[in-house]
Amino acid sequence: MLADMVAPGNRLVDVGCDHGYLSIYLVREGVCPGALAMDIRKGPLACAEEHIMESGLGDYIEVRLSDGLAAYAEGEAETMVCAGMGGRLMEKILTDSMEKARRLQELILQPQSELQEFRAFLRKAGFTVVKENAVCEEGKYYFAMKAVPDSAVDCAIMKTSGRTAAKRQMIEKKTSEKESMGQLYDRFGELLLKERHPVLLEFLLQRQTYVEQLRKSLAVQDSKKAEGRCAELDGETAVIKEALSFYA
Repeated sequence: MLADMVAPGNRLVDVGCDHGYLSIYLVREGVCPGALAMDIRKGPLACAEEHIMESGLGDYIEVRLSDGLAAYAEGEAETMVCAGMGGRLMEKILTDSMEKARRLQELILQPQSELQEFRAFLRKAGFTVVKENAVCEEGKYYFAMKAVPDSAVDCAIMKTSGRTAAKRQMIEKKTSEKESMGQLYDRFGELLLKERHPVLLEFLLQRQTYVEQLRKSLAVQDSKKAEGRCAELDGETAVIKEALSFYA
């Protein structure tokens, strides 16, 4: 899923590369001419280096010990992948090296948690999500997104429209829609909803069933805590139903 989001021909920096398999795959398949595999942990980085040597790609993939993008120099890559960690940690990585991140062509991101907060952070930090995907593996759902700097989106609109007025209208329309649907889009992914992604539908239906069953079990408890939790679950049920309306 992550590899399919990388633009062919781009050099890669994989932040939190773990064992280096993504870099190896992308270079071996000719998607990326080279890659920089980085991790804050020496153990996984040593494994990554071993796997890279075994694959015969040592001349094309460099390993580097790094806390986020700290050891990355601007211009070394066009695509950054950051996957398999919590949304708050990914937000910190980007915040700590924001200027470096904004100079990349694309960010391929797969937060394991805090997706709603992370999507909101991207938007406020000046990035636009241009592609989303989702998979379910062994009962766990994984959501990924490709984000680009807003400046790149503005340039694309200018090339398409050719007029400042047309550009402004398109941006205003997009901004108005996001304001009215913002929380729903942040929670479940604007493009996943609009494209009626089947994995998101599976996730929504599973979550709806879980919430409804939990609501029934709490309803028989006579306590303020249970009552408050039921109110929260009712709110979540309403949000899920709103998301499911995209599939109607």
